[in-house]
Amino acid sequence: MQIGLIGLGKMGGNMRDRLRVAGHEVVGYDRHPELSDAADLADMVRKLAPPRVVWTMVPAGEITERTIDDLIPLLSPGDVIIDGGNARFSEDGPRAARLAEHSIGYMDVGVSGGIWGRENGYALMVGGSDEDVAKAMPIFEALKPEGEFGFVHAGGVGAGHYAKMVHNGIEYALMHAYAEGYELLEKAEVVTNVPGVFKSWRKGTVVRSWLLDLLDLALEEDPHLDSLKGYAEDTGEGRWTVEEAIRLAVPMNVIAASLFARFASRQEDSPAMKAVAALRNQFGGHTVRQ
Repeated sequence: MQIGLIGLGKMGGNMRDRLRVAGHEVVGYDRHPELSDAADLADMVRKLAPPRVVWTMVPAGEITERTIDDLIPLLSPGDVIIDGGNARFSEDGPRAARLAEHSIGYMDVGVSGGIWGRENGYALMVGGSDEDVAKAMPIFEALKPEGEFGFVHAGGVGAGHYAKMVHNGIEYALMHAYAEGYELLEKAEVVTNVPGVFKSWRKGTVVRSWLLDLLDLALEEDPHLDSLKGYAEDTGEGRWTVEEAIRLAVPMNVIAASLFARFASRQEDSPAMKAVAALRNQFGGHTVRQ
């Protein structure tokens, strides 16, 4: 099957490689000429036979919208655009409606697998119509891991990005649980082999997971994580998950706490804790550090 793939960075480039190994013809376009198979978007589209499937793997937001706007006059009725970026699910409905005016289909796909996806496959969470999903199913089959898991047609347009949003919210919480356990083990007087403890958990325990495997790899490289600064960004999905929890009145204590912990990581000296220290000094005369 042919597919156009826009954005050939860490994710898109590896996806192109995996699809080619599976026998698919991929015409990739990237703003960096050394990565690209086409001179521009128009050249990429010309190299694809209709009905075309074009997959965008570019940063969510303005770049995605601009890319889709640029594609509309180049595509034909019956073509399909897939957005595999981490867009907010609420953007998908208006985008699909805009494309429908030109008889162009649209799917949103949440993609998980990171830099390991080329080898292990990508978990795909798809939103769109049955007809459009069927058109791209050979591509999905090639990208997903082998076996029965790793793919879901989650629902209509928006469902794929919604599922990926919740996935990433859960990811925040899982990572933070491991992180808190690591800190406690590091401070415990009786434990002298913290990396060994995490390694021992990789088999036979109920807390085993791929994230645990990755933490073990990190501790092999740097047993006390001395080379790292305790600073963590967020890319939006955790915030959106908590916003949806508020909208739907779903108690989401753990995921919300893990998101707020990332905010705390970016503060050199917490203003909130300064206020706590000042209050303890005022009402109890407790010592403060100047």
